[in-house]
Amino acid sequence: MAKALVTGGAGFIGSHLCDHLVALGHEVLILDDLSTGSAANIAHLRSSPAMRFVQGSIMDKALVDELVAEAGLVFHLAAAVGVHTIVDKPLASLHVNLYGTENVVEAAARHGVPYAIASTSEIYGKNDAELLDEDADRILGSPLKSRWSYAAAKGLDELVAMEHSRASGVPCVIFRLFNVVGSRQTGRYGMVVPRFVGQALNGEPITVHGTGRQRRCFGSVHDVVPAMAALMAEPEAHGRAVNLGGREEASIAELADRVRELTGSASDVRFVPYREAYGPGFEDMERRMPDLTLAGRLIGYAPQYRLDDIIKTVIDERAS
Repeated sequence: MAKALVTGGAGFIGSHLCDHLVALGHEVLILDDLSTGSAANIAHLRSSPAMRFVQGSIMDKALVDELVAEAGLVFHLAAAVGVHTIVDKPLASLHVNLYGTENVVEAAARHGVPYAIASTSEIYGKNDAELLDEDADRILGSPLKSRWSYAAAKGLDELVAMEHSRASGVPCVIFRLFNVVGSRQTGRYGMVVPRFVGQALNGEPITVHGTGRQRRCFGSVHDVVPAMAALMAEPEAHGRAVNLGGREEASIAELADRVRELTGSASDVRFVPYREAYGPGFEDMERRMPDLTLAGRLIGYAPQYRLDDIIKTVIDERAS
């Protein structure tokens, strides 16, 4: 099995990916600056001879080159994440998401190491089609609004990754992730399910930003992570962007009610205007539902976890 470099491997999704890769028999090399990830997420792997952790940044070009040269596969997940991070620190977030990805991709292409990058459903922007397939149009707001800087940067990341792959012949896969949820995820950066669960368990008001009518489709990390590894191993996936997520849609208001019911909480649901939550001029997308046909055709992807199962996973972790 090839040695796999996972940037952002101490993060929520990254740490689950490292668990999966080790279980498959890979050696895993983790690069993470712990700015949003946590050493606790990979503490159980510390004693494994199959894992090595390097604390450092994807902005360190020399370090990235050194680690990529050791690897036989690269999974690039490190990024500035979360709506609050993007809105509050747009320039720093752009630097990490653009230049950090360029460092990783350039090194992978230079050393001939197959690579995958994690992208996001955010790139579809305000396209509220019934199902978003991988060729769906991107509809973004004004480039002068920091809200759309993350979507813009991740779109450019995809372009950089694919163009390097085309020029070098090194295989590349892009994962477009739709609202992935599970254990080890925190609400610190605006992730809605752990935030709602934490508020409900603490007896605090469950704060819904905006009208609550905006609709999302939530996927389990336990469905998505095995699919990421499987796509990387599937030659037909190379040179493609592939949607990954769940199939069950809910409005944010419905999500709040389900969290309250599943926790047995007496918390009220409080609606907070976007202006109060994020500042003036904030825009959001009304609907975001993935077409998973391509992932199904390539690797037989069929999400097994329903929304209530996903919420219960977060509740059980918080309550333990």
